[in-house]
Amino acid sequence: MSEKLWIFDTTLRDGEQVPGCQLDTREKIVVAKALEALGVDILEAGFPISSPGDFNSVVEISKAVSEPTICALSRAVEKDIEVAAQALRYAKKGRIHTGIGVSGYHIEHKLRSTPEAVLEKAVKAVKFARNLVEEVEFYAEDAGRANPEFLVRVLEAVIKAGARVVNIPDTTGYCLPEQYGKIIRHLKENVPNIDQAIIATHCHNDLGLATANSLSGVMNGARQVEVTMNGIGERAGNTSLEEVVMAIKSHQEIPVYTDINTKKIYETSRIISKLMNMPIQPNKAIVGRNAFAHSSGIHQDGVLKNRENYEIIDPKDVGVEESSIVLTARSGRAALKHHLKLLGFEFDKEKLDEIYEDFLVLADSKRDIGRKDLLSLLGEHLEHSPFIGLEEISYQGKEGEEAQAEVILNIGDERKTGRSKGNGPVDAVIKSIKQLISQDVILDEFLIQAITKGSDDICKVHMRLMHEGKPYHGFGSETDIVLASAKAFLDALNKLPVN
Repeated sequence: MSEKLWIFDTTLRDGEQVPGCQLDTREKIVVAKALEALGVDILEAGFPISSPGDFNSVVEISKAVSEPTICALSRAVEKDIEVAAQALRYAKKGRIHTGIGVSGYHIEHKLRSTPEAVLEKAVKAVKFARNLVEEVEFYAEDAGRANPEFLVRVLEAVIKAGARVVNIPDTTGYCLPEQYGKIIRHLKENVPNIDQAIIATHCHNDLGLATANSLSGVMNGARQVEVTMNGIGERAGNTSLEEVVMAIKSHQEIPVYTDINTKKIYETSRIISKLMNMPIQPNKAIVGRNAFAHSSGIHQDGVLKNRENYEIIDPKDVGVEESSIVLTARSGRAALKHHLKLLGFEFDKEKLDEIYEDFLVLADSKRDIGRKDLLSLLGEHLEHSPFIGLEEISYQGKEGEEAQAEVILNIGDERKTGRSKGNGPVDAVIKSIKQLISQDVILDEFLIQAITKGSDDICKVHMRLMHEGKPYHGFGSETDIVLASAKAFLDALNKLPVN
């Protein structure tokens, strides 16, 4: 029979430690509410002693959400624990997460202490915290490199002192899955009172093994996983919530279940990426923009015949509307036929073969093929199509003043001019374009990447637009960021379906 696996989300604590990803209290509440809607069981809201801002965030998150247990981190120091308890005073369900380093590295070189002194301090901290809150979790920092028998002694003592969750971190991401699973199994078999506590995993991704190690821990008896959305966190990051949850959902032989509403995964991922200004790598499992995209002809043909030929997850299960069949030089006839049909054109095999040969020549010279390219291949219909072409762009603005822009577009056989003001040149240009289009779109993601070196950099702009709940991606490359942005925006617009 499946057992409950508790999802402990530390996006707002361990995840927020990434340089440049710090959030203010208002933003943290937005994330906390999104995680609550996602269905996380425990939400680690912060490290209250670390700063007044973190203390206030834990207080306000405790007021704003009611379903998850709100957890506050502390060191094994009485002042830390007192402050954590104060920050949790409004939480419907509060938990203090306290602990200390237990490996030889930490005991000798970080704490400059002894195993016996560390054991005594751990027990004292748990007892003190247990007098202030109902629920205490103990973390044995760097447990992945600790002496197994010392770890057994520490856990037995802190459970006796009142800890109801014992966290076994692979703090440095050192362990291999077999090693980490063996640690969890050893604790299950050798800690006399382990039945009185839940074992938690907390794995880092320094070797790219965080998800594998966490799942190995679960298979060996852990029943809480500590994760972050998008796998964010210090150094190479933490265990990815979406990867663990979907691995469990995909493998019925793993004897656990979660209460995560998986259909909210993609939406939650985007909220966090946007607020933390931390782009998601395109090939990131589950939530990357290419996670359900297919460009190989063999794969495209298989997916078009039956999605399960090449997808083990239904995109809809994680909140993605549908898979993407991307036209490139690697695409086959099945993908070309599929896209031509979406445009309203169907051809017999002989004609399709003829178009396909021309398609390959064009595709070899372009990164991906859009609607304009397909219409061009047909040799007609283009002038009557709603394709949007950029004829001219101009903008100006001084520091401290609103920017102004003018764009001239060719939309099918019409020439239109748009003018607007904005917070900067890019904003003004995008608003000018929006004046001239009929589609209702939202600019959901905007990324700029330098692809050459020097002051005359060529920049590549990627934009994702949302239209009727579906994403459309556009790309543009220029030395001028504003022009590249305009081209990326139009590239995405030209991929929207024809009304």
